[in-house]
Amino acid sequence: MLKKISLTILIFVYTCAGINHFRAPNGYIRIIPHYIPFPVFLNALAGTLEILFGVMLIFKLTRRPAALGICLLLLAFLPVHIQMIIDAPFTLGTFRVTPLVAWLRLALQPVLILWAWWHVKADKL
Repeated sequence: MLKKISLTILIFVYTCAGINHFRAPNGYIRIIPHYIPFPVFLNALAGTLEILFGVMLIFKLTRRPAALGICLLLLAFLPVHIQMIIDAPFTLGTFRVTPLVAWLRLALQPVLILWAWWHVKADKL
């Protein structure tokens, strides 16, 4: 039951997060490190992949590759979170990113990766 609830939350969170990359792209583009080229394209790619993986989590046949894709995507986002620590404090929209917030966000990455990894294993859902 817990795994089913977890999966439902993952589907919702990653699909909505992906949509948000298109709804409010400037916030995401702003936090992409300056040394990484094509930030507009990368933001759209990240949003597309989050939506795709979120939808793929729905189906048992595609759940494993979707969960693996989310793990890889979260690893790919690590430079963004490290850059946020370097740039903090700064304002992102109406939200103030302090050094503490940036460190907490980076510390959350392994938790999110393990959460997605939990759904890599085939089960009866």
